Amino acid sequence: MSYLFESFKGWKSYCEEKNLTLPESVIEYEVDQKNGTDEKIKAGLLQAYGVMKDAVKTGLEEEMTSRSGMINNGAKKVFNHPLSVLSPEFQKLISRALAAKEVNSCMGRVVAAPTAGASGILPGTLVTLQEIHGLTDEQIVDGLLVGAGIALIIEEKASLAGAVGGCQAETGSAAAMASGAIVYCLGGNTDQIYNAVAITIQCMLGLVCDPVAGLVEVPCVVRNASAAAIAFSSAQIALANVSAVIPVDECIDAMGEVGASMESRYKETAMGGLAATLTGQAIADRVLIKDIEILPDEELEE
Repeated sequence: MSYLFESFKGWKSYCEEKNLTLPESVIEYEVDQKNGTDEKIKAGLLQAYGVMKDAVKTGLEEEMTSRSGMINNGAKKVFNHPLSVLSPEFQKLISRALAAKEVNSCMGRVVAAPTAGASGILPGTLVTLQEIHGLTDEQIVDGLLVGAGIALIIEEKASLAGAVGGCQAETGSAAAMASGAIVYCLGGNTDQIYNAVAITIQCMLGLVCDPVAGLVEVPCVVRNASAAAIAFSSAQIALANVSAVIPVDECIDAMGEVGASMESRYKETAMGGLAATLTGQAIADRVLIKDIEILPDEELEE
């Protein structure tokens, strides 16, 4: 039997007992649960990563204007801006995360990793990481497998859905997946990977889900960019062996507790936070259909 991803502590112990790497244990789980093969799983992830790269490319090259008008080619504006506030690499990271998420907001093709609302984070981080460090697609696939294991545990102990746990469950989980993948791809050990996840969750804890007009556009798109930056900062801290102090499993437990106590208006209902502001409500009035006339069924009348 494969490991069922109930906790990070258990995941580490299982891999040590079976002499498996973290990616190998995830593949074992997928084979066991879905009757797949090692080759098919890796091929599927390579295809998914290809879709991620295409989403980044599309968002930076094609017209990205959402029907609401709230999304209007922001990624290209950031990518092409002449002033880098930190470095050209940081500018690319932010613009790529924006780009992939804008593709989602404009009804394009993305990978839900773990959700469509957080679909810009892994593409932005991994494409940039690959470029900076000259990694192969196969190395990125191993990082994606680590990210998948992280998501399985978060789903078990807390949630991946904004409607259940707020935005901390969506962009927070995606950032945690990305930070763990980054550390793994750069040769970090299991403790450093877990530390990166813990630090990321600590940084994202309590973030509400408050989409303006109920659309996954504002503030969702810019949060993908911010989460991508947090993923890199957490990885950098963890690789330097700076402790998160609170163990990763306890961080995920805290995330679940916060999500459970969060009021429903902060869980994707568009009834609180930014969605409830005067401007947010005005946008909702402008872009949403409020009254729908239901016509009588002619056959019933007869």
